[in-house]
Amino acid sequence: MQLALHAAQIILSLCIILFVLLQQRGTGLSGIFGGSGEFYATRRGLEKGFFVATLVCAALLAASVIVSFVV
Repeated sequence: MQLALHAAQIILSLCIILFVLLQQRGTGLSGIFGGSGEFYATRRGLEKGFFVATLVCAALLAASVIVSFVV
């Protein structure tokens, strides 16, 4: 049981890292200096999917950490 939880936590952590890196908000050289020049828009399509997937993976990771403390 512990091995499965640890493996799930590693996989979920890697998924969170991947989804965060794939999100495009504030990318580019101008984003480094704070002058991104973009206007605020709602998330649509693939960007919304990455955002939701990041939240789901984070919730699953938090749940698995709590379960591993209980077990």
